[in-house]
Amino acid sequence: MTDLVTKAQIILLARTLHVQAESLAHLEKLGAEQLHDLQERMAGIIFDQNNAIFERLSALVSIVPLRISLPLVTRVVPPTMAGRAAGAVGVDHPKKAAEAVGMLDVSYAADCAPFMDPRSVGQLADVAPPGPVIRITNELLRRGDYITAGPLLAYATPELIRAVEQGVHDDDALIRSAAYAFSGANVSAIVRELLTGPAQRIPRIVATVLAGEIDLRLAALSTFARCDEDVIAAVGDILFDIGSTGAITHFANSAIEAGAVPDILTFIGHFSPAALDSLAANPLTADAAAMASLVAGLDERAEAALWRGLLNLVERATPDVQRRVARHLTELTEPTLAALPVVATTAHLWPTLLRVWPRRRSALRRTSVRCGRSYPPPTARNSNAESATWRSTPNWPPSSARSTASTVAYTGVKSRLPM
Repeated sequence: MTDLVTKAQIILLARTLHVQAESLAHLEKLGAEQLHDLQERMAGIIFDQNNAIFERLSALVSIVPLRISLPLVTRVVPPTMAGRAAGAVGVDHPKKAAEAVGMLDVSYAADCAPFMDPRSVGQLADVAPPGPVIRITNELLRRGDYITAGPLLAYATPELIRAVEQGVHDDDALIRSAAYAFSGANVSAIVRELLTGPAQRIPRIVATVLAGEIDLRLAALSTFARCDEDVIAAVGDILFDIGSTGAITHFANSAIEAGAVPDILTFIGHFSPAALDSLAANPLTADAAAMASLVAGLDERAEAALWRGLLNLVERATPDVQRRVARHLTELTEPTLAALPVVATTAHLWPTLLRVWPRRRSALRRTSVRCGRSYPPPTARNSNAESATWRSTPNWPPSSARSTASTVAYTGVKSRLPM
């Protein structure tokens, strides 16, 4: 998860607890997933404590017609209270909720949206009419309340996603909101619709991003990096189709300087071969400081997507760039280098790794003394017979290879890397 998603979870948790987001800043180290779980648990506790009140309100819904109750609610009930009650009541009366969304004043509905029970938003998304939801979403975007709009987008049904493509015209705001949505699967579904839908929005969005401020570029990167692999590949191709060399260099450098190395490497890791070739020829790869920052961002990181992004790019770069990157790799911490053979094995990166650093082969084989099995695996050595034997070996990788304290592996790799 990216920093933007983590930030959104902090703000949502602060709203739930009625405290300032700054007072919860120390919780950022928990990460987006644990914060999301914590926020939903706390929201559940708080909303469940008010169940008795919500049940009494819910009983009135079937008695008092909406045309009478809604005007009174909007005049008398504060949005904070109305938002908290709306979700619970709406789940009990989904048809009435769908009707009410269309009757509510858009501004009042947008005021209420930040205070709805997050558990009920997903349930109501199945019955909510697209038209009123899009009008409320556009009002939230007009206000710049991307933190609230993001979760709403994350719960969008296929019908609502199509409505977003047609009805939400602010590309800048749409990207900023998507960056705050927790669910990567839903973000990917939205971007996929923008790719394949009749409006063909992604080229226009990419152009907006390249011309935008740094925070917009980071939001776009956070959004695209969480999409499905084929979606990332398609967006990457569009990026190089419409972006100038300078614009793409600026886009990448902005991400690196802002510390978004995991996002950009994940993005690069799913580029098509043509996009990778274009990026390898970009002045970015000749920028020693930029490439050093990309490598440094991998320290103590074992995610295959990140290593794939770096290796796929460097494989297509010049020999000088490859040598510099190899030198930077030797500066990573011992656990990182010791774990690299296991990362390459589990992520099927050996062929790329050995093409980039062929002189590493003998050093990696030396780790067999420690690991009880030779590196690289036979699949990387293009031997079908050996590959079958290797694949049949039980408990692979061995526990010693999985150890982050494998000093022998580290020493062998570091000593043999080309300088």
